[in-house]
Amino acid sequence: MAVWIQAQQLQGDALHQMQSLYGQHFPIEVRHYLSQWLEGQLWDVIDLENPQEEFKAKRLLDSLIQELQNKAEHQVGEDGFLLKIKLGHYASQLKSTYDRCPLELVRCIKHILYTEQRLVREASNSSSPVGGMMDSMSQKYQQINQAFEELRLLTQDTENDLRKLQHNQEYFIIQYQESLRIQAQLTSLTTLPPADRQLREPTLLSKRATVEAWLTREANTLQKYRLDLAEKHQKSLQLLRKQQTIILDDELIHWKRRQQLAGNGGPPEGGLDILQSWCEKLAETIWQNRQQIRRAEHLRQQLPIPGPIEELLNDLNSTITDIISALVTSTFIIEKQPPQVLKTQTKFAATVRLLVGGKLNVHMNPPQVKATIISEQQAKALLKNENTRNDSSGEILNNNCVMEYHQATGTLSANFRNMSLKRIKRSDRRGAESVTEEKFTILFESQFSVGGNELVFQVKGRVPFIVPDKVLWPQLCEALNMKYKAEVQSNRGLSEENLVFLAQKAFSSSSINPDDYRGMTMTWSQFNRESLPGRNFTFWQWFDGVMELTKKHLKPHWNDGAILGFVNKQQAQDMLMSKPNGTFLLRFSDSEIGGITIAWRMVWNLMPYTTKDFSIRSLADRISDLNHLLFLYPDRPKDEVFSKYYTPPLSKAVDGYVKPQIKQVVPEADLIT
Repeated sequence: MAVWIQAQQLQGDALHQMQSLYGQHFPIEVRHYLSQWLEGQLWDVIDLENPQEEFKAKRLLDSLIQELQNKAEHQVGEDGFLLKIKLGHYASQLKSTYDRCPLELVRCIKHILYTEQRLVREASNSSSPVGGMMDSMSQKYQQINQAFEELRLLTQDTENDLRKLQHNQEYFIIQYQESLRIQAQLTSLTTLPPADRQLREPTLLSKRATVEAWLTREANTLQKYRLDLAEKHQKSLQLLRKQQTIILDDELIHWKRRQQLAGNGGPPEGGLDILQSWCEKLAETIWQNRQQIRRAEHLRQQLPIPGPIEELLNDLNSTITDIISALVTSTFIIEKQPPQVLKTQTKFAATVRLLVGGKLNVHMNPPQVKATIISEQQAKALLKNENTRNDSSGEILNNNCVMEYHQATGTLSANFRNMSLKRIKRSDRRGAESVTEEKFTILFESQFSVGGNELVFQVKGRVPFIVPDKVLWPQLCEALNMKYKAEVQSNRGLSEENLVFLAQKAFSSSSINPDDYRGMTMTWSQFNRESLPGRNFTFWQWFDGVMELTKKHLKPHWNDGAILGFVNKQQAQDMLMSKPNGTFLLRFSDSEIGGITIAWRMVWNLMPYTTKDFSIRSLADRISDLNHLLFLYPDRPKDEVFSKYYTPPLSKAVDGYVKPQIKQVVPEADLIT
């Protein structure tokens, strides 16, 4: 639920705290009328400490003002007139206040949203009426941001300790040099007469004893400082690992899964910009800690003091290198996937992106990315980090691209615009495998250095594909429904009755209880290798034909609910049996791929119509032609449902010619009375 809806339900002190967030700097009316827009923006993407982010903040300010102006323009009536003036005034006020400092607007809105979320969460924890309404996504984001704030404070703390250690060590070295100078003076006394030596020696010996005692104490103190600093770095690295695990192993993996689903009709993946902002914060914090550890190592080398610190620093350096390596290699991602089906001599595109490229200054020496096509077996070997030959399974034209840094968006990416598969090398197929079942993947590879060639990384990104041998039927139902809605571009998906029909078709059985299907599994062979009983096509070929037909010719009728579609011949007869003559329904053909038939009380089933038929005359016109069709099941007059799709009557003759008209007829002899 939107945070603003929950915030309005706050009571008592929490409500007063929420109201106090607003004023001339940001009116509460703006929060109210633009609540959905405000909560939909990626405020966390903007780094308030980076002046270069000002252009992003300015863009958000301009958008905010535009949204206010749009809201004002749509107000009508007497009350609307007053609100129109007020919202227009707020638009001018915000532009005047923040036009020269847009980052302050972002800071203000982030503070407001975070505080509202905190107040709502606290109210939820205290069993108030707001309980259970807190947006889990907002909670997750806030936890991530809180962890970043803790890391920032820890990194600042270790930076202060490091400076203090350096200062104390420099003073120690000065005192050590003083002790050497005193020792040199004592040595030189041996050349003086005994009387002079006895006069000066006691003072120098006292000085030496004092300095050496101080040096001994200070050496122990320095060692303690070093160990304390190392322990703090260990704590920072533990938190860094935890934060990185959440972002890379949870959030980034979820994004990749959403990307996979989007390729099969799921909603757009989105969220990559905020993922990049998190990865950049990780990179920045990791690099700061790495530099601190290296400085601590330099101080140790400058002044070696016996103890365990050398081993600790080596472990820290190894750990931080592993962390940054994991970050860089995991954030080399395929932003825009190539098409799932590639044809030779056909142009296709793809985009790869390095989410931390800007922060690590990789773009200062732009890396080159190479795309190759490899077999499924090679891809599996790569996932297992097995050594494989770099032989490709084909040839791709225009498969090299240099990564470019885009200042406006802060992204480092390589955009392959004109790739083309020139040839493909196939393996020997066995058994029932068809050419369409042999899988390949596009492998993207690059190499680049970080920190002036301190670290060199080889990165690889590949198209994710996993095709299990079998899946539970409910999982397949979810995928079929998602694919159907995407292909047909409709909000009307597959109903429970539709899915039961599909299960009966897929498993070639109409006697199983619908609830039993939930525990059944479907193999790949059943799905798209074995033909349906009595047919020369598979379940998937039939279903794909239905989608193609609906997408091209039946979408408005499907959206109107005029097509039952997923009904078999016997079910259609049973449904129509009790209805008056002339009642009809539309169902997808069982016997033909991509066909739909009219079943009605007088003629049980017409020969199926296909794409070829509808390219000649539309479904609505064909239904209009048949005077015996009266009611769409169960009892809707056909003209009420289809008349808006009828082709208008032909105009009068032009230049003496009358255009002929195609009309569908059913021979009277074929009618059953």
